[in-house]
Amino acid sequence: MPLVAQPHYQPPFYLFNGHLQTIVPSLWRTVPDVAYQRERLELPDGDFLNLDWSRLPGMRPTDGLAIVSHGLEGDASRPYVRGMVRALNRAGLDALAWNYRSCGGEMNRLLRSYHLGDTDDLDTVLRHALATGRYQRAYLLGFSAGGNVTLKYLGEDASRVPAEVQRAAVFSVPTDLRASSEHIGRPQNQVYMRRFLKSLRQKIRDKAALLPGQVDVEGLEELRNFPQFDDKYTAPMHGFDSADAYYQYASSGRYLSGIRVPTLLVNAQNDPFLPASCFPRDVAEQSPFVFLETPADGGHVGFAESNGEYYSERRAVEFLTAEVPA
Repeated sequence: MPLVAQPHYQPPFYLFNGHLQTIVPSLWRTVPDVAYQRERLELPDGDFLNLDWSRLPGMRPTDGLAIVSHGLEGDASRPYVRGMVRALNRAGLDALAWNYRSCGGEMNRLLRSYHLGDTDDLDTVLRHALATGRYQRAYLLGFSAGGNVTLKYLGEDASRVPAEVQRAAVFSVPTDLRASSEHIGRPQNQVYMRRFLKSLRQKIRDKAALLPGQVDVEGLEELRNFPQFDDKYTAPMHGFDSADAYYQYASSGRYLSGIRVPTLLVNAQNDPFLPASCFPRDVAEQSPFVFLETPADGGHVGFAESNGEYYSERRAVEFLTAEVPA
């Protein structure tokens, strides 16, 4: 499948580079008109997930559901998630924004947390929603880390994906985690690195308080980048020998050729988080299922438009509801 043609997307004039297109929507956007209903989903291993539903009234059993996966250290309350949920509702779909373990306002119970290669929880959430019997059509959406999980889920074992899943759309996805972890560590990206590490360090401290003697916090404050943090915490807490082993296993790029559901991947060329290896043009050219779109602008999980709308939401709805995706 050829690459998707250059989209008709133009950011507001005052968001004139990738950093502004990333930061301004994250800090100043509000989406007040979304009302979640929270469900606690107990898991077989003794842990739990918090699910935030946004259901339309009077739904028929044949109506569709969209499941939205948030980014690293995010949750369902983030404006990019709420904005997408609102757009999906307006398009006639129920939406379920799920919060990863340790996200959504509560620390999870177990030593493990979430990581970018864990597709089991997404599968559990999807099957739980389908088990209600209300949905015959399902769609998957993901942002950044959530996009990586979504792509890996769709591509690692296509036979595992329920038949109800018809299409997917993901945005700002680090498909090469090793290269992305180094890219975001560059000096010009330190504002993002510091913010992520502040949140991750606090979660380690909270986990240590919850599980005394099971988490080593010595040297926590000296960690300065993702490879260091992932080598000390993410990898060993989730059964990997090293950060490199984790990155190799979790990177969605290696699974893209296995995707058998029409899937839109939108990565902006000026995304400050993404190196060149996160634009898998070769796969998109060869696969009939992977649609790669690389707008010049958008930043990381930005995509604001001059009219107050967001291109990511408009494009996702367009792709998911089209008779023939393109």
